[in-house]
Amino acid sequence: MTKPSATRSFELRHVQLARAAFAAIAAIMVTFSSDHSAVIGLSIFSGFALATGLVLIAAGWLVYTVDTRWPSVAAGSLSVIAGLAAGVAQLRTDAMFFVILISWALLTGLIEAIVGARGLREAKALPKTAAARTAPRDGMTVGILTLVLGVALMFVPGFPALQYTITEADQTFTLTAIIIGVGLFGGYAAILAVYLAIAGLSPRRAVDAVDAEPLPAPEHERGSA
Repeated sequence: MTKPSATRSFELRHVQLARAAFAAIAAIMVTFSSDHSAVIGLSIFSGFALATGLVLIAAGWLVYTVDTRWPSVAAGSLSVIAGLAAGVAQLRTDAMFFVILISWALLTGLIEAIVGARGLREAKALPKTAAARTAPRDGMTVGILTLVLGVALMFVPGFPALQYTITEADQTFTLTAIIIGVGLFGGYAAILAVYLAIAGLSPRRAVDAVDAEPLPAPEHERGSA
């Protein structure tokens, strides 16, 4: 009879829930802010990226092994760098908003998507992998979502300013590229928060049920017993 492995105090679900919380805070701040300028957008992104990056770096040592920690540390380091750059007041311009967010989204999204896809491919080669596929699948999904954000932001800077009038309010508003960019980031943060919260709260097992019971012996072995 094998002894159950010791439960870690900090697991993958805690990483997912922490990231979900920071993403939810960013989404709420964007949603309820009437100012969608580059200054506000980069301020919100700076806090989100720094907090997320620190969680990923910590997860590299607390959750992953020596052989598997580098993607988490790399993505976390890139997030911290992006968060620090977004925190510089002189860089909080419309152009830098897109440069920082697009660079961050493409780099970190690519890391998480590639590592998740490789993890899924390796898990499929194993006989019992229902639990083993959960982490790489979630990582690949987050990576794809982040890549989509980066690609979407690439097409926004060329958007011309559009004026529209709300007759009920008797006011005219101007829709600009930066407003759309900040809104896209807020939408991404909201989707990320929901997905990671569901992933973190979903019940999971370290091993599948088939691992808990020994497989029956082949017929020829039973006959010779």
